[in-house]
Amino acid sequence: MRRFNRLSWLGLLLCGCAGDPVPFTEEPLDAAAGDDASGEVDAVTPVDDLVAVTDTVFTADVPPVTRDVSAPRDINFAEDATCTSVSANAQIERQPVDIIWMVDNSTSMAPAIDQVIMGLNNFAQVIGQRGLDYRVVMLSLRNMTRNVTVNGGRRYAVCIPQPLAGDARCGNGPRFRHASIDIRSTQPLEQMLGSLAQTTGYTADDDRGGEVWRDFLRAGASKTFVVVTDDNSRFSATQFETFRGGQNPFTSTLRLPPGVLDPSWNGLFANYTFAGIYGWGSETNPDTRCTYTGTTTQPSAAGTVYTQLIARSNGVRARICDGATAWGPFFNAIATAVDRASRIECDLAIPRPPDGSVLDPRRVNVSFSGSVNTRLGRVLGATACGPAGGWHYDNEQSPTRVVLCPASCQSAQELVRTGDTTVTVQFGCLSVPG
Repeated sequence: MRRFNRLSWLGLLLCGCAGDPVPFTEEPLDAAAGDDASGEVDAVTPVDDLVAVTDTVFTADVPPVTRDVSAPRDINFAEDATCTSVSANAQIERQPVDIIWMVDNSTSMAPAIDQVIMGLNNFAQVIGQRGLDYRVVMLSLRNMTRNVTVNGGRRYAVCIPQPLAGDARCGNGPRFRHASIDIRSTQPLEQMLGSLAQTTGYTADDDRGGEVWRDFLRAGASKTFVVVTDDNSRFSATQFETFRGGQNPFTSTLRLPPGVLDPSWNGLFANYTFAGIYGWGSETNPDTRCTYTGTTTQPSAAGTVYTQLIARSNGVRARICDGATAWGPFFNAIATAVDRASRIECDLAIPRPPDGSVLDPRRVNVSFSGSVNTRLGRVLGATACGPAGGWHYDNEQSPTRVVLCPASCQSAQELVRTGDTTVTVQFGCLSVPG
C-alpha cells in the first residue's frame, strides 16, 4: 500500500465574473488578450513589474468585479477578470524508500549485532510513523543461534524478530527481506554487489553469496545503504560507484557487476545515501580509529572508504566504539536521512476543467501556498529552467502535466517537510512568465 504525504495540489481556479464562472471555449478570445481566430497560442509577453489591479468592467453588459490584488499584472491580462476557486484536489505521493543493511559477521561484531537485532524493529516503526513506504533488506548471516561455525570459522549471526520479520524464525516479511550472506569484514561492498546481481561466486551456493534479493528493490524508491562493521572495505569508494564490471580485482575466480552508478542499473541507485556505524575516530583525520569506551582497544580499521561514501552522499555515521549509547541516535539519524532522501514527485497531471470548460494552456499559474506564498514563473520547456526555478509543461503543444523546474522542486522538497505548504495550480489568468 502506497502512502501519501501532506503535499497536495489544490484549487482549480477558473476565470469568471459575477454569477456563474465564464467557461473556457475554443472560440476566438478578445484580441486584446493575445488570442487569434486560429486558436494558436501566442508567446507570453514578459512581465516587467507587478502592480495592483483595481475594479474594472469586462464588457458593457457585465457588472464590475474586484480582482485579487495579489495577482501580478501582464500587459495582455484582462484586468477585469477574476479567478474563483472550484474544487479539484489531488495528492502527490512521497517516493518510497529501500534501506539495505550490510552487517559484518565477525565475532568481534557481537555487541553491535546485538544492538541491530534489538533496535531494527523500532527503527522500522519510526520510518513508518513518518509516513514512508519502506522496505528493509538485511545482508548478513541468518541464524537463530548467534554463535555459529561456518566453513570451520566462528561467526556471529543475525536473527531479526517479528513484527518486521515474517515469522518467529527470522523469516522474510512484507517489508523485510533477509538474504543470508556471511559478510566478511573487508568485503561488504563486494558481497552486496555480487549477491545483488548473482554473479559468479556470489550465488546462494557460494561461500560469499546468498539468496536473490534484487527483486525486492523498487525502481522508483530511494536507496539508503547502511554498513555495520569494525573494519574497512578493500573495495574503494570509486569502485563501488563506477566499477566497470568483470573479474573481482582481489579474487580472480569471482566476478562482479558494474558499480551502483553505472548506467546499466537504469538509475536504480541514483542519488543513493550511505550511512554507517564503524571505526572512525576523528572528524578531521579519516585515518584515526576510535577507542572502545572504557578500554584501550581499537577496531581493526578507521573505515576510510565508508567515510568517503558518507561524505559523497551526505549520509550519517556513528562510532562503533561508543557502544550501546551510539545506537539510539544512530537509528534516528538514519531515519532522518531516509526521510530526506524520499523525494516528492515534482509534476502533476493537469486536473480536468469543469464541465463545459476547455483548458487554455496560456492561462495556468503555479504557486506555493502556506506561511509564505510564492508564485512561480512559467518557462518554455525543461531546457529553459535556471537557478530561479519555475515550471513548464511536459509538452508545450499538447500539455498533460505541470512540471516543476529542479530549483523549485528542491524548494518544494524542503517546504513539504515543514507540513506548512501546498502547491496550487490556478487556471484562468495568463501565465506569469519565468
